[in-house]
Amino acid sequence: MTNTPWEASSGLYKKLAFGSIIISGTGIILAIIGANMQNTVLMYAAIGIIGLGVLAHLVGMTVRARDAKAWRVSQGLVPAARPKRERKKKS
Repeated sequence: MTNTPWEASSGLYKKLAFGSIIISGTGIILAIIGANMQNTVLMYAAIGIIGLGVLAHLVGMTVRARDAKAWRVSQGLVPAARPKRERKKKS
């Protein structure tokens, strides 16, 4: 693995990281514009857009954790998870 997490990250994580920054930034700019124009509808819409950016960030963190776990398993640092046992059908 490389020295920085960004270089070792998957393409999906990078897209989600940039997407969340862009979406949240757009929401912040719209909130500032709405506050200066005293437009409450725009400010409420901006809050929703910021929420979408936060959601994209959380999904990105989940993808990054999944990728890191897969890397640790591939390097033999942790054992692979055993498959769940199938439940026996009751007759």
